[in-house]
Amino acid sequence: MPCPALPDGFDFTDPDLLQHHVPLPEFAELRLAEPVRWIPQTGNVAGFQDDGYWAVTRHADVRYVSTHPEIFSSYLNTAIIRFNEHIERDSIDAQRLILLNMDPPEHTRVRQIVQRGFTPRAIRALEERLRNRATAIVDRARAQEGSFDFVTFIASELPLQAIAELIGVPQDDRSKIFDWSNKMIAYDDPEFAVTAEVGQQSAAEILAYAMNMAAERKQCPAHDIVSTLVAAENEGNLNSDEFGFFVLMLAVAGNETTRNATTHGMHAFLTHPEQWELYKRERPDTAAEEIVRWATPVNAFQRTATQDTELGGKQIRKGDRVGLFYSSANRDPEVFERPDEFDVTRDPNPHLGFGGGGPHFCLGKSLAVLEINLIFNAIADALPDLRLVSDPRRLRSAWINGVKELRVSAG
Repeated sequence: MPCPALPDGFDFTDPDLLQHHVPLPEFAELRLAEPVRWIPQTGNVAGFQDDGYWAVTRHADVRYVSTHPEIFSSYLNTAIIRFNEHIERDSIDAQRLILLNMDPPEHTRVRQIVQRGFTPRAIRALEERLRNRATAIVDRARAQEGSFDFVTFIASELPLQAIAELIGVPQDDRSKIFDWSNKMIAYDDPEFAVTAEVGQQSAAEILAYAMNMAAERKQCPAHDIVSTLVAAENEGNLNSDEFGFFVLMLAVAGNETTRNATTHGMHAFLTHPEQWELYKRERPDTAAEEIVRWATPVNAFQRTATQDTELGGKQIRKGDRVGLFYSSANRDPEVFERPDEFDVTRDPNPHLGFGGGGPHFCLGKSLAVLEINLIFNAIADALPDLRLVSDPRRLRSAWINGVKELRVSAG
């Protein structure tokens, strides 16, 4: 079988690449010819002082790596596949305190605590309030004269308000969380003029805000998830630092991802009008899962091999970084019929947009699906004739499949 004809120096984590498009044709070549491929990197561009990483592109292989944390660690180099060449190793290691970057058994302990906030009962308790908020968000957007930015007026709002509802952040403070989380992930995009130092400062702001909240709830418990998570540390709850890093993770995992899934989903509907008409008519329960598959807001995470092993016919050495390319796995024709078609009735839909299974499967999946369903139902009711004004402006990022702006009009 011939090797895929990738240009010299081609790197799936190049932020200039992802600013323009997700490299789906190149992923397709790799899946067919070399599903585990060494991607060299020079000049410490990713911040890891190594020579590159293995690109894993098939659905089955991404699932295998995800479900074997004893072989493929999130802790050793974190799950972020590319930082920048100037980052200090201490700054990378500090991120090991985030749940996303832990391995069992510590990951198991912390996840068992924080998942109390994501039980079916907890999500059901939010549903009516979030439905009302979704309606209000769309009504506000409908009142705009002329075109408006879908990201600002619709996609960004419900995830922020949901987090605020979930952990008791006053709604007036949601703009702070939005600003801090944007700065944390925008270090690759010159439009935001955000340096790594500013991103680190924004992370520190979120940590301080959350730790203060935890301290207040310990003094004066309320009927909210914060009080449940931080009360009585010696009885298996979170300390203030752990709660701070949990909120830091939510700011990205619960905000940026759902916002981008919603934006990509709206763009998909407006460029596939037959699917929008079908959705407005039938409101299929399968739509949210297909939106996440199609969008795949996190293009890639990584793991680091804890031992010599074999994957996809390649010898992986202990210490090698392994990139899990969810955008590729979610277009794998061995798993999905017509993988390049947007079909909101797709069922079954075993996509990996919430992770590849295993210990790091998305904690907030149920909340994300609820938010996506609520916002698109509200849009279909109040803005059924929404139309696209211009192409999306994409985020320059090494691992987020993000959209900065999507201009639309009410019709």
